[in-house]
Amino acid sequence: MAQQTPGGVDFLLSEVASRPIFTPEQFSEEQRMFYESTLEFMNREVLPVNERIEQMEDGLLPALIGKAGALGLLGIDVPEQYGGLGLDKTTSALVGEAMVTQASFAVATGVQTGIGTLPILIFGTEEQKTRYLPDLVAGARISAYCLSEPGSGSDALGAKTTAVRDGDDWILTGVKQWISNAGFADIFIVFAQVEGSKFTAFIVERGFDGVSFGAEEKKMGLKGSSTRQVILEDVRVPGANLLGEIGRGHVIAFNILNIGRYKLGIAAVGSGRAALKHALDYASERRQFDTRLIDFPAIREKLARMAAIIYSTESMGYRLTGMLDDRIESLDKRDPAHWKHAVDVIKDYAIEASILKVQGSEGVSVVLDEALQIFGGYGFTSDYPIEQQLRDSRVNRIFEGTNEINRMLIPGTLLKRVMQGQVNLMPKVQAVGAAVEGREQAEPPVDDADPLALPRFMTEQAKKVYLYVAGAAVQKYMANLDRQQELLMIMADMIIDVFAADSVVARVSQRVADIGPEKGAAHLALARVVATDAYRRNAARARDLAGHLAHKPARMIAGIDLLAPYVPQDLIADRRTIAAHLVNAGRYRF
Repeated sequence: MAQQTPGGVDFLLSEVASRPIFTPEQFSEEQRMFYESTLEFMNREVLPVNERIEQMEDGLLPALIGKAGALGLLGIDVPEQYGGLGLDKTTSALVGEAMVTQASFAVATGVQTGIGTLPILIFGTEEQKTRYLPDLVAGARISAYCLSEPGSGSDALGAKTTAVRDGDDWILTGVKQWISNAGFADIFIVFAQVEGSKFTAFIVERGFDGVSFGAEEKKMGLKGSSTRQVILEDVRVPGANLLGEIGRGHVIAFNILNIGRYKLGIAAVGSGRAALKHALDYASERRQFDTRLIDFPAIREKLARMAAIIYSTESMGYRLTGMLDDRIESLDKRDPAHWKHAVDVIKDYAIEASILKVQGSEGVSVVLDEALQIFGGYGFTSDYPIEQQLRDSRVNRIFEGTNEINRMLIPGTLLKRVMQGQVNLMPKVQAVGAAVEGREQAEPPVDDADPLALPRFMTEQAKKVYLYVAGAAVQKYMANLDRQQELLMIMADMIIDVFAADSVVARVSQRVADIGPEKGAAHLALARVVATDAYRRNAARARDLAGHLAHKPARMIAGIDLLAPYVPQDLIADRRTIAAHLVNAGRYRF
């Protein structure tokens, strides 16, 4: 792979398909093996006991976590010296994608391998790593992460839990809310305020005096996962269990969230893929008016739309893990600070991580909703799997920072990096402004020899429309832009669509180069669908914002028309091509 821009957002700085990206077609045999082995484990050990998991049978989920640990599935990210496998981020994401076929189990293991283990691996002392990590990797002990409180969810730094020094120890007092795995966890990563405002992390063990728990929350979904309050009443924590530095808890919390965000987005692909398979199978068997459901064009269009969401999300997700692996691989693993340097790499891609979180959590909701619609009334019953999947997925838009928070972070972080000189985006913004001022009309290409000429054009123009809006927003609000939440959320949606189109067109370009346009017809159709949707949505958003951003809205709309003239595209034919590919394969197979 070509080295990507260290500051992230390479997709905004480079022309689409100008550099190779990592795609699912490039998974190694080892990566595929881990994915298949995890699916086999889920089909053999977890899915057969789904009902028992949902009824929260005592001891069942911890036992399954132990079995996953015995197979090495909990140690993908942890180095061998602490009992793990020390593999790449792509493999770790693939294992998470396979585990999501039973969401309650996936949440439990996601906490175990992510927010419950990585803070110790990355920020812990050598003694803490040696003491805790081998048991966590083996599933012998289970972890939980205690950040949210009854009065502070998104405002994590507003936590009221206190930590007061007492000799060499700390006394922790407070209540943590919505804590996954709380019912059976042995180790808790707890955040508290030292001296009133120094946000700090600690490792708390279940057996410490003063640790107790609230009742299990009665939830809409994820009924098999344990979610309780963790109550700390003058809990004495040894000084050796201070995690990281005093007052630097936010560094731990926010960096770990970046990892959780992109993993959640990619895991959603697994849920969507399973739902699409269920919908394909049901539509192939169910008949109405003496016709199979799958033979109705309206049903096929739904299937094609579902596939486009899955394809774009996995293209974005594994592009990101490829970039992470590419840069982390270049780090010196002998360096004691290797993992902290790796976190710095992941921090560079915080924007992409937030994009994946929003795209994955909202995309899978659409996929599952359409799947349920295909099942009709049966989908609304617990006799079929979609009902549980749909309930379980709703919380994804709240986990790992709400989607509203992530939407504001996407353009906000980008603007901050531009102002700090970390991302050289201003020449692009200025070039777009100059083109509009010069009345340069963008001309859609007419190139029958290049089937991706038009999708590339639409993707590039979708970027330019975003840059045009960003320039107008900065010009109007300057330093106060971060307070314009409605505007930031629309700008975030524009960036998300650009990353989706850019990733899909780049992937299809590589794929068609390998197999040719005839065999790649469905891939080309996906590129046209995703690029056209992004192009049209961004142009529509920009026109809607003209009245808010411009002193003379008509002039701004005229500029948008120059950048994004209407491009006719037969999306009905393209979606028919995608659906035919799905029906012929009997599953999602791209």
